[in-house]
Amino acid sequence: MSALAGVLAGTGLFLIWWSCWEHPEPVKRPPKVNRLGDLLASAGIERVTGSGLIATCLGLGIFVALVFFTISRSWPISACFGLFAAWLPLSAVRWRAKKRTAVLRQLWPDVVDHLRSAIRAGLSLPEALIQLGEKGPEELRHVFRDFGADYRAGGQFDASLNQLKDRLADPVADRIVEALRLTREVGGSDLGKLLGTLAEFLRENARTRSELEARQSWTVNAAKLAVAAPWIVMLLLASRPEAVQAYNTPVGAGVLLGGLVVSLICYSIMLRIGALPQDERVLR
Repeated sequence: MSALAGVLAGTGLFLIWWSCWEHPEPVKRPPKVNRLGDLLASAGIERVTGSGLIATCLGLGIFVALVFFTISRSWPISACFGLFAAWLPLSAVRWRAKKRTAVLRQLWPDVVDHLRSAIRAGLSLPEALIQLGEKGPEELRHVFRDFGADYRAGGQFDASLNQLKDRLADPVADRIVEALRLTREVGGSDLGKLLGTLAEFLRENARTRSELEARQSWTVNAAKLAVAAPWIVMLLLASRPEAVQAYNTPVGAGVLLGGLVVSLICYSIMLRIGALPQDERVLR
């Protein structure tokens, strides 16, 4: 009993001493950005996770490498085309995300106009967003229907807006949602004017960007063909036994490795030179 009493007394004195000092609150680290998840959401792919996409890339790469090895009996050639096949699913997702972003860029001015008309008609912000599920652009109706279901189920406007942003995964949608959230929190009578100005700006931005993409598309496509041309020739050479034997040597494997590195570097430089500035999702 004396030992137990000593432990309890010591613990109590330690807690009293500990309470006399100020303890800084732990610093909350910002959540890590899931780039693959954002890419899949931007592409409109909801049932595939980032790990699933990586597994698909690895599986396709290994399968293509084995197929090429069965045909050519050359591991260097098979490994090169296996790497290209592993990159294919990611490239397809990026292409779909880019295409979806371009489509949404043309639709956002109409969405803003619908919101402006609904608010002028006397609807509240939640009701204005819900009615977009029936009267908004066809490509976005299912997203706003899901927002309406979330809002009716929980009755929390902020939480429903956050889920709407996650489903859309678009920088313009982030700005529109945050403008609506701010207006609901602080109030204001100039929301209609704000939405009108925003719709005009979005139309002008979409028009300018479409012109730039149309002018640079032929240059980018020509550069992609220039990178792909040597590997198309390699694919044809793989059907000749003497070419396969040449590339099975260490020198041939080194030539393939050098060509692969040069192709990747040139392709990356070409994408950076020809890329237009992309909007980043910062309001998350």
